[in-house]
Amino acid sequence: MILPQVRDPRFITLRRGGTLTDANHQRLALWAVVCAEHVLPLFETDQPNDPRPRHALEQARAWARGEISMSAARAAGGHANAAARGLSGAARQAAFAAAQAALVAHVTAHELGAAAYAIKAVWAAAPEGQAEQAGRRECRRQRGRLPRAIRALVLDDQRRRNALCWFVFDG
Repeated sequence: MILPQVRDPRFITLRRGGTLTDANHQRLALWAVVCAEHVLPLFETDQPNDPRPRHALEQARAWARGEISMSAARAAGGHANAAARGLSGAARQAAFAAAQAALVAHVTAHELGAAAYAIKAVWAAAPEGQAEQAGRRECRRQRGRLPRAIRALVLDDQRRRNALCWFVFDG
């Protein structure tokens, strides 16, 4: 479970009683897409005829542009989760990363799930004995792509939820 038991108001939109602006909600969703897109080839190489994770990322982007509803993005995330069932290794983790990115439209705190599953995908794809180093590189790559407006928020979230996210953000 990567979501905290108590929701952080910084990840709840203003209209729902939190402090998150719509613009930053969209930025978090797009950053999650960037994290998941990086590992999507690990899924598509293994499952070339399954478009569900890629579609989930497309839907997440469309939601961030205001082109589709939250429900449509959430449904695409559910389909990407279903694509992971029955798989193992990097392909499974990459599908989960895509699902988490699409689910940011519904629950913003899924942004960290997309990043964490992407790191787990990189771990799973790394040659023997190189998983930890590959994970640290992926974490740095993700952090390097954080928009300035949400950087401090995400880095604090990584620190707070690192234990829930398999300690992938230690790097």
